[in-house]
Amino acid sequence: MRSLLFVPGDSERKLEKGFAAGADVVIVDLEDSVAAANKVAARATAADFISSRSRRTGSVIYVRVNDLSTGLTDDDLAALVPVKPDGIMLPKSNSGQDVQQLAAKLRVHEAESGLPDGGVKILPIITETAAGVLAAASYAGASARLTGLTWGAEDLSAAIGARAARDGNGRYTDVFRLARAMTILAAGAAEVAAIDTVFPDFRDMAGFEAECREAERDGFTGKMAIHPAQVPVINAAFSPSAEAVERSQAIVDAFAAAGNPGVVGIGGKMYDRPHLRLAERLLARAKAAKAPA
Repeated sequence: MRSLLFVPGDSERKLEKGFAAGADVVIVDLEDSVAAANKVAARATAADFISSRSRRTGSVIYVRVNDLSTGLTDDDLAALVPVKPDGIMLPKSNSGQDVQQLAAKLRVHEAESGLPDGGVKILPIITETAAGVLAAASYAGASARLTGLTWGAEDLSAAIGARAARDGNGRYTDVFRLARAMTILAAGAAEVAAIDTVFPDFRDMAGFEAECREAERDGFTGKMAIHPAQVPVINAAFSPSAEAVERSQAIVDAFAAAGNPGVVGIGGKMYDRPHLRLAERLLARAKAAKAPA
């Protein structure tokens, strides 16, 4: 999952455009981008669109449902699980227990729809509440459905009363840097993908490209998008370069040729087991980037 594009679930026009954007994942949104009065209609629109287009898209399909505290989650699942989305994005997740609660709901809806148990994956947004940030470590082992962890700044701003998430230079302030770092660490602990949050100003492509490069450098393996124009930038930033792949393959090959020791030498430089693990991770990412969705 490199690029994850949000598309409002109540607009056929935007769904059409979103499904054609080339994103690795299309997130059909029933939450923030859909007004309260339009929730019921959005479920029907989204379900019909996914049912008719799922076999004609190269993208994985996730649905962002309304969070567990709203009382709307069950209705969202009842309408959307029967059309076989690949996964559910859970907003405002407070801990691994929320993932477990959603997993239990999914098991019921899968059974009622005649779908395989465990087929629908879960991607929670883990930093939209203060409790969520503090419980980041609880996702490790929470559910076999867990496919990644991501974070968000806007809802956290509202939750803690922060007037802004970034300073005058466009950098995240301390609280939001902490939330970002906790997401990377929690994903590493849970051995799932770490997905970076959205960049709201889709007109600032230079700033967006820079943020993508920083996210990839720091350990994120993908990023969410709010506009189709952001998708190719994300895909390029999170696809390992040919040089990086060649270097990583050389490290893997050297360890294999030497009988898997603790350290190997390549071109006068020493590489130990952490270097091997990093090389293996990069090669896995490169393979996934080339694989059909």
